[in-house]
Amino acid sequence: MANFVILLRWTAKGIEHVKDSPVRFEHFKETVEAVGGEMLSFHMTLGEYDMMAIIDVPDDEAAAKMELAVRAVGTVDIETLRAFDENEYRRLITDMPSPELA
Repeated sequence: MANFVILLRWTAKGIEHVKDSPVRFEHFKETVEAVGGEMLSFHMTLGEYDMMAIIDVPDDEAAAKMELAVRAVGTVDIETLRAFDENEYRRLITDMPSPELA
């Protein structure tokens, strides 16, 4: 499974119907589950983004399918970032080629 940080910003359509956002959030969770994933964390935020989530999905393809389905609704703009957990981070750093080879 792969972790992703999802950054969301309401579109004009989304903020116009902000009262429906909790229902759309449930659909978002169902979409994550439909691609074989799990919602790990969700937060409404202040600042550049309106919401953020951390999800766990099988792979990049599953994340892409989820993102396309969410974008198709038209109520949020979405940015999906691959996130490496501590173990993955340590393995990547350990296995990286020597800088002298670059």
